[in-house]
Amino acid sequence: MLRWTIIFLVIAIIAAIFGFGGIAAGAASIAKILFYIFLVLFVLSLIAGGFRRVD
Repeated sequence: MLRWTIIFLVIAIIAAIFGFGGIAAGAASIAKILFYIFLVLFVLSLIAGGFRRVD
């Protein structure tokens, strides 16, 4: 999922350079959403891993 975030971020940067506002905004919003999903999953995996090691 982090790969998709990076891909959409690169698309957004390239589109912003060429001046495609709608494409850049769309790709940036998708990258932002994927980043937050990845961040939540990462925190959940840290919490789950912490509970497993207590046993």
